[in-house]
Amino acid sequence: MSSSGVPDLPALLIDLKIQYTKIFINNEWHNSVSGKKFPVFNPATEEELCQVEEGDKEDVDKAVKAAREAFQIGSPWGRLLYKLADLIERDRLLLATMESMNGGKLYSDAYLNDLAGCIKTSRYCAGWADKIQGRTIPIDGNFFTYTRHEPIGVCGQWGNKGYFVQPTVFSSVTDEMRIAKEEIFGPVQQIMKFKSLDDVIKRANNTFYGLSAGIFTKDIDKAITISSALQAGTVWVNCYGVVSAQCPFGGFKMSGNGRELGEYGFHEYTEVKTVTVEICQKNS
Repeated sequence: MSSSGVPDLPALLIDLKIQYTKIFINNEWHNSVSGKKFPVFNPATEEELCQVEEGDKEDVDKAVKAAREAFQIGSPWGRLLYKLADLIERDRLLLATMESMNGGKLYSDAYLNDLAGCIKTSRYCAGWADKIQGRTIPIDGNFFTYTRHEPIGVCGQWGNKGYFVQPTVFSSVTDEMRIAKEEIFGPVQQIMKFKSLDDVIKRANNTFYGLSAGIFTKDIDKAITISSALQAGTVWVNCYGVVSAQCPFGGFKMSGNGRELGEYGFHEYTEVKTVTVEICQKNS
């Protein structure tokens, strides 16, 4: 515990071995063409973990060439994909059953208790500050294990070193503020007041982005009304970050094109072709 009362971050496990530091191209590990490397640091201690091969234009060209060859008809990679597709089709019922046992839970007390994730939640109501106060970073001495807070390179360190930032809540935020418009990849939240459903919908959509949104309410009618009106590719109600293989995931506006997962995800990997053949006479 530091003198300021902030818990110290545990150091990385001793003698942790970094196994892969090269560039993976065409199912093989390669050194960079230029020979350049860059350091990787432990975000909890700022200590150097290893040196990783630094990819450059020549390395990208090699990867693109390998990818184009893999997409040729009859390539080894293509045959592997067809085999995988056949296995998925054969075991589709088993896979569907396994997935249904895993897709998230809704808790009666989950309205403010369990909000976090890589898809940043940025706008909350009053009471949120009390929920995050005193939260710690349970990395168990190894930052490669699951963490609730990710490292970020800004001011406000957690402890005396490292790149972790303490959870911070901004109150009385207005729409014109930068913090209300941009996504912050860190444990930073803002509280914005609203007066009506129309007001909150209009302001929530007043952004260039639209990857995901979260609604926390006990009123199901409000949940349906707001979720239908929000310009976001995914809307979670009384939960956040719940993703399953069956549900398409992607954004509106500047949050990306196309979809991952679900049937729609396959469309990104297919090309539609039309073949028209003139037949001189009927075969019947």
